Amino acid sequence: MGRGRFITFEGGEGVGKTTQIQIARDTLERAGIEVVVTREPGGTPMAEAIRELLLAPRDEPVHQLTELLLMFAARAQHVHGKIIPALEAGQWVLCDRFTDATYAYQGGGRGVPRQRIELLEQLVQGDMRPDHVILLDAPVATGMARARARSVPDRFEQEQLAFFQRIRDCYLQRAQNDPLRYHVVDASRSLDEVSQQIADLVGDVVRNLTG
Repeated sequence: MGRGRFITFEGGEGVGKTTQIQIARDTLERAGIEVVVTREPGGTPMAEAIRELLLAPRDEPVHQLTELLLMFAARAQHVHGKIIPALEAGQWVLCDRFTDATYAYQGGGRGVPRQRIELLEQLVQGDMRPDHVILLDAPVATGMARARARSVPDRFEQEQLAFFQRIRDCYLQRAQNDPLRYHVVDASRSLDEVSQQIADLVGDVVRNLTG
C-alpha cells in the first residue's frame, strides 16, 4: 500500500471550508479512496483541548508567542498522533487548515516574524508538507458577514477587518509563490459553482496519480 495524500483547505473566515471538505471527501470515496477528515487546531483529544484554549474569548490579552506555541503544540500532537499514521496506512487526509494558517494568522495577522514560524514548522513537521493546498478565497467583508451570521464570534473572529485583510494577503502571496501546489478557488461564487470546482480539482489529483 502506497503513502496516502495530504490535502489541506485554507482560507479566512466564512469561506465555506467545512462544506467543501465534504465535497472533496465524497469525490475521493467515490473513487474508492479511504479518507480521514480532520482540522486544526485540533484533530486529537489533546489538540482539541488546546483549540478550546486558543479560541475562547477572554479578558486577559494573549501574547502572540503564547498563541504561536499553542498552535504548534496542538499541531505536534495532531501530526504525530493522527496525520502521519493515516498517511502511512495509505489513507488520504483532508485537513481544515494547517501550517499555512499559522503563516497567515500569526504571521500576516499578528506580525510574528516568518523565521520563528519556519523554525517551529521544521521542529514539529520535519520535511512533511501538504501535497496540495486548496485556498478558498473571498473578499474579507464577504467572509466575515457569513461567519458572523452563522455563530457567536470566537476570539479570532472578534478582530478588526484589517487583521483579516492581512491574512488574506498572506494566503494569496503564498499561493503565488508556489502555484503548482496551491489551488486558489473563488469562494465568493455560488455554492454550486465552488463545489463543482472542488470536485474537479480533487478529481484531477486522483487522475494524475492513477494515470
